[in-house]
Amino acid sequence: MRKKLSIYIHIPFCVKKCVYCDFLSFGADDPQINRSGAVRKAYVQSICRELLSYKSISKDYIVKTIFIGGGTPSILLPGEIMNILATLRSIFKVDEEAEITIEVNPGTLTAIKAAEYLAAGINRMSIGLQSAHNDELAMLGRIHTYEQFLTSYQTARDAGFRNINVDLISAIPGQTLHSYLDTLERVLKCRPEHISSYSLIVEDGTPLAGDQKLLSKLPDEETDREMYEATGKVLEMSGYKRYEISNYAKPGYECRHNIVYWTMDEYIGIGIGAASFFNGRRYSNTSDIKQYVDTMEEVFEKRSIDEAYRIPELLSIRHIDETVDIDTLMEEYVIFGLRMTRGISAADFYERFGHSLYDVYGDIIRGYVASGHMKDEKGMVCFTRKGIDVSNRILVDFLQDKDK
Repeated sequence: MRKKLSIYIHIPFCVKKCVYCDFLSFGADDPQINRSGAVRKAYVQSICRELLSYKSISKDYIVKTIFIGGGTPSILLPGEIMNILATLRSIFKVDEEAEITIEVNPGTLTAIKAAEYLAAGINRMSIGLQSAHNDELAMLGRIHTYEQFLTSYQTARDAGFRNINVDLISAIPGQTLHSYLDTLERVLKCRPEHISSYSLIVEDGTPLAGDQKLLSKLPDEETDREMYEATGKVLEMSGYKRYEISNYAKPGYECRHNIVYWTMDEYIGIGIGAASFFNGRRYSNTSDIKQYVDTMEEVFEKRSIDEAYRIPELLSIRHIDETVDIDTLMEEYVIFGLRMTRGISAADFYERFGHSLYDVYGDIIRGYVASGHMKDEKGMVCFTRKGIDVSNRILVDFLQDKDK
């Protein structure tokens, strides 16, 4: 019986990098990216080659989810996404009911691209709106307007997409509770199947972190909290169910790929900086695009496809490659699993690790059950509404608990 597998494919190219973004991505003006398109073409070829490197083990797996993220995957030319997925299907068996997602930014989606995505088997689209107010989008350094989002959204619907996520950000510089609620209202009128809303985090090393003028316009902590609480109330009243701290979906439209991460099932990451959790090992690729492309070219000039998997030259693209010990696995299972509203299963914990959930984390679970922050219903341990509102603090306690 084939084992389940998920695949993430990283497309690092953007029209322009946003001021808050700390993801591995390159704007068109980045010196590592030439305007002729040669780097992009070589990178797409390298992605296909990395996929091919898994041929020797692919017969043991069936792919249940695929996620093409970035960056801005929709910046690729027509045909390039199709080529990547055709290569993947030539190596792996993809389940007929697989969830296949692509991220797009408003202003980069065309009718031709949308039709191509559907033809390639993509059945879910995630559109990065962030805000329905153009002044707030400008604060974030976004390249698009709200009007361009509406056009892209309609393009996706007209093409036949019936599973669309809209990404939002709260606590944007200059944002008010009123303007955020207006964004929610406008998005709800579009009736997407899924909505993600994350509070803005100021990451070190980003342009935002060094811009005192922008930082001075950040909403205060109380307003940030009001936005967070309003998100849950407004979306749940509109028929969306919160299934993870920051994710809401219509029934049956939860993002299956993200659930793979939160339940610690196996996944492979393809492309620069992409992380994998596979065969009991965790590894991630180099963030150096030149090293990645050069290594893939060298490997496939020297070896046949069947010889390429885990050979020394290919391993040189791995930035991290380690076996994960059981204590770390148990800790991550709890931390990621508790992000979901359904929580974690004591039975599944024992089946995976051979230890009782309560033997390992009993004191902290019982303490938070007693305080009303958590509950245990028939072996499913999860946050209460009171607990989910302070979940970050509680999750830190779980990290510390193992060392007590």
